[in-house]
Order: sequence, then structure tokens, then C-alpha cells
Amino acid sequence: MAGPGSDLDATDEWTKDQWRAALLHRRRRVPASVRFAEALRLTDLLTSGDVVRGGQTLCAYVPIGSEPGSVQMLDDVAARGVRILLPIVLGRGPLDWAWYDGPDSLRPGPHGLRQPIGELLGEAALRIADAVLVPALGVDRTGVRLGRGAGFYDRTLSIAAPDTPLIAVVRDQEIVDRLPAEPHDVRMTAVLTPGRGLMALR
Repeated sequence: MAGPGSDLDATDEWTKDQWRAALLHRRRRVPASVRFAEALRLTDLLTSGDVVRGGQTLCAYVPIGSEPGSVQMLDDVAARGVRILLPIVLGRGPLDWAWYDGPDSLRPGPHGLRQPIGELLGEAALRIADAVLVPALGVDRTGVRLGRGAGFYDRTLSIAAPDTPLIAVVRDQEIVDRLPAEPHDVRMTAVLTPGRGLMALR
């Protein structure tokens, strides 16, 4: 069996932790110039109207570290008349939500996150979303998503209204054939990457 950090072949027996190590290692090696270009491409895709349109509500997140995307991406989407909800971590329960009102409305949160300072809307605010962008380290072709292991999104996404698109955001190379799955995992219905755009899963 290949070890974490090597080429992502012969991985049928990898655990989630091994996958996380391998994908994080690969992501951290991406040059800043590539990350910048990918963020611009994601912005183009999100402002095209294929994911959400003006007047609709998008649940998003503020990318941190080597995660694909940027705060500018959120500003450009909001400029198209899309309302943006951002997650707020409170304890170990499902995520709370608040409206995004520009970069100055963000403050440091747990786990290195940046969170909005606005009024808390409650867990059920997720139900008004027309689409949900979900951070991920990887996703497989059946919709299994690999996060960072804290479980916040798995405890949250079941609250979304039925048929709401759940869209993992990853780099092109982070779509893999199969990831280990557990009964509590909430499967993604689509994936968004800089090069492949929006793709349905399952």
C-alpha cells in the first residue's frame, strides 16, 4: 500500500487519516500563483449563474490556508445580487449561520476560521439556501466527501432542505475514485473545481 503523500494510487485500504495526510501534503505544495489562478477561475464559475443567480441565497465559507477560493470570490458573487450565508462554529453542535457583509465583517474564529460578526440566525437558516458550498480535501465520484475531521458539516448538512445542491469545492486533482465512507457521512450531490467546473455526482 502506498503511503500518505505519495501518488494517489493503490489507495483502496487507506484510512480517512491517511487520505487527509496525502491530500493536505499535495495541496500545500501548490504554488501561490496556481492557487491565485484557481481562485479567479472559481470566481468566474460562481458568477456565471450556473450555481446561483441574483436574488438567491448561497451558503459559502471563507477559504483558509491552501483551500481553493478567496474572500474576493465572495465579494464578486455578492455583487451579482446573491445573498451569502457563512458558517459560525459554536461548540460541537451543528453550524450556526450569519450574513456576509464584506471583508470588514469578518473576525477570527475557532480552528483558524474567519467568521461574520452579524446576528446569529440559527442552525435552521441553512434551509433557505438555494445551494451550499462545502469545503473539502477530496471527494469521490459517489459523493463521499473528506473534510478535516471535526465533523461540523456532517452534523449540519442534514438540516438543508431536500434537493438543495450540496457542492464540494476542491481542486481538479482532488476528485478521486473512492474514499472510505461511514454511515454518518453526508454525501455531496455535486463538485466544483477550477478546471472542470460544476459536475454532478452519484
